[in-house]
Amino acid sequence: MKKRQLGSSNLLISEISLGGMSLSTDKNTAASIIDMALDAGINYIDTADLYDFGANEQLIGEILGKRRQNIIIATKVGNRWTEGVDGWHWDASPTYIKEAVHQSLKRLGTDYIDVYQLHGGTLDDDWDGIIDTFENLKKDGVIRQYGISSIRPNVLKRFLPASSAQSVMMQYSALDRRPEEWLDFIAHEGASVVTRGTVAKGLLTTSWQERLQRVNGYQTYSKEELTKTLTDLAQYYGDLLPLGLAFNLKESAIASTVIGASSQEQLAQTLTAYEKMDTIANFDVANALTKAEQYTDHR
Repeated sequence: MKKRQLGSSNLLISEISLGGMSLSTDKNTAASIIDMALDAGINYIDTADLYDFGANEQLIGEILGKRRQNIIIATKVGNRWTEGVDGWHWDASPTYIKEAVHQSLKRLGTDYIDVYQLHGGTLDDDWDGIIDTFENLKKDGVIRQYGISSIRPNVLKRFLPASSAQSVMMQYSALDRRPEEWLDFIAHEGASVVTRGTVAKGLLTTSWQERLQRVNGYQTYSKEELTKTLTDLAQYYGDLLPLGLAFNLKESAIASTVIGASSQEQLAQTLTAYEKMDTIANFDVANALTKAEQYTDHR
């Protein structure tokens, strides 16, 4: 498993990361997936305090145990919930971030977080306060680096130049190419992209035909457009999962792509596709067959 530098930091993260959100809540099942990922050289695990309302962080922390020091853990903050109350609300206040980080540390069973990410953001947030809070947590050794999970260009333009953020988590795939316009900007500001949604809800996997039957379209693709696009991609490239991984990792601004797995079988498919992706060198056809769209909102 190859590794790439996260931004300008000293963190080297695996090109494939394990997404915690898809993990089974059964500890034995989740442990088997995490063990398999670590054995394959994956060293970056992405979670969030919101996933299963904290239970995902706790599960990952318990499974890693003493191996934690060999793993780069990324988690997120900003979606606040109250015990016994349905739903959550946005709270990016410095007071809450300082409170939430210690709750995440306790659940993860660690005394530091490698990458602490704001789980969204709006222009109305107190960005000076947020950045100062992250910087102080970093200075105190509570976090090693920080970043943001956002697909809002106006938020990125406010946050990145004013901070030392090292990561931007964004949805990006061959079927959602909106971030491409911003990759150079993010890299210029010293950060790397960590992608989510790489397999486009399973449409860019070996089971794309089955997944296609369950959807009426994807992003701006109608069902008819999606059917034609995937069929044409499969005819040229064959297996779509290696293409999906390679399409993202061809970009130098992208440090890693987060792939979820609810079973060892799913993870094995990803690892096999990762080994195959180096055989894909021509992306001209994929670029021609897919839509090179841009964000229209939050610019």
